[in-house]
Amino acid sequence: METVNAACLRLPASDWSVLRCFEHVTPKMAASDRSRDDQDSILEPLCFPEHPPSCSITPSLQPLGAELLVCLFCSESVPLQQTDVLLKHLLLQHKMVIADVKLVADLPKYASYWRGRFLEQPLTDFCSVIKTNSTGPVEKQEHYFLLCDVLPEDRTLREKLQQKRLEEVLEQQQQERDDSSFSRLCMFCSDEFTGNRSSLLNHMAREHSFSIGLPDNIVYCDQFLDTLQSKLDDLQCLYCEKTFRDKTTLKDHMRKKAHRRINASNRLYDRFYIINYLELGKTWEEVQSEDDRDLVDEEEQDDWSDWRAHPVSAVCLFCDHQSETMEQIYTHMKEAHGFDLHNLRTELNLRFYQQVKLVNFIRREIHQSRCYGCQQKFESRDDVIRHLEAAGHVMKLPDASTWNQPQYYFPTYENDALLCTLSDDDDDETNRGEDVPVIAEDVSDLRALRRTSVLNQLLKSRSSCS
Repeated sequence: METVNAACLRLPASDWSVLRCFEHVTPKMAASDRSRDDQDSILEPLCFPEHPPSCSITPSLQPLGAELLVCLFCSESVPLQQTDVLLKHLLLQHKMVIADVKLVADLPKYASYWRGRFLEQPLTDFCSVIKTNSTGPVEKQEHYFLLCDVLPEDRTLREKLQQKRLEEVLEQQQQERDDSSFSRLCMFCSDEFTGNRSSLLNHMAREHSFSIGLPDNIVYCDQFLDTLQSKLDDLQCLYCEKTFRDKTTLKDHMRKKAHRRINASNRLYDRFYIINYLELGKTWEEVQSEDDRDLVDEEEQDDWSDWRAHPVSAVCLFCDHQSETMEQIYTHMKEAHGFDLHNLRTELNLRFYQQVKLVNFIRREIHQSRCYGCQQKFESRDDVIRHLEAAGHVMKLPDASTWNQPQYYFPTYENDALLCTLSDDDDDETNRGEDVPVIAEDVSDLRALRRTSVLNQLLKSRSSCS
């Protein structure tokens, strides 16, 4: 595949978050800087919290076990539960990124397949080659390799692994249906249930208002129940996942707050539902959303009378303050932190994409507890904010070559509403003529219109010119 610039690579939206895995590794982080790079590399898409954090467990449909995951290029290997360690190794040592890696049904077999293929043919035959710092000197440019399902061979491999995994899951589910040796106590009372697992699940839903879904939609049921029981044993609420001092307090909390349910946003539970294995590259939420749309009548689809827009909430560059209007967030940053984005835009004559890169650069530096003005590293974000204000570095930007780089086209935070509000001079100039009124001619008398229309004057002028 041909070499492309990171900023120009056209990929599905789902793959852009993957590119952030290597966008941070810039040419300035050469061999002498690798130690800092090991600490600063961002291997996951960042998001501002939309709700109180509930769980930080990484979602995975990979089968749990002691299977090793081996590097595609060398003998480095890690347990499957430490996938992120190997992904970081691929990034730092081999400059390789695998797109949508969490949607690969069997990662060890996927890695084994490509390990063999890379021995047969050059890496560039399969991967998109992305060049960083494309406008800088050649010696400061670096190339990274993206392996994704845009390649038909990769897509076919992922589909085969997905199909095989689905067959294994359906076989497991059938075994659980046929198993008559099941015996377990209810998590909420002392009743014991034997035989089919559905009797216990139906009992918890009926008697305790605790439903984890229809029995036919669940797989690895024993592991699922073990996971839930472990949380209760640790005095943890199953929904908000807060920890309490004793069982009585926990039970009262779950009853009063109606928290006798699981947290759907906790990806730990994904592997226990058949729907997550049905379609390649789709989560259960996406599949369910499509099913729900199919059930809606066309008349209901056309009825937007009760639709309410959710206000866009932008987050401050320096603290957790959020505002529902952009003017409020700009005013907050100016008054609370002394940062005037409008003034910087005017003073430096920043175009739209330069503003995007600057915001992403500042977000990245603050996230990594580093002063963007002097590059001094601190222990925490609070420390760097105090330094910025005390040293007067809030409005002090480094040389443009530091932040005006292609890697900062990519958002530091996926849901950064501030990026959607940046103004563009081109748009301002284009919109200046939008207020000019357009008055339609009176078409009630077509004969009079033909005699008096302004088009006649234009035709006459054209004839005289010719």
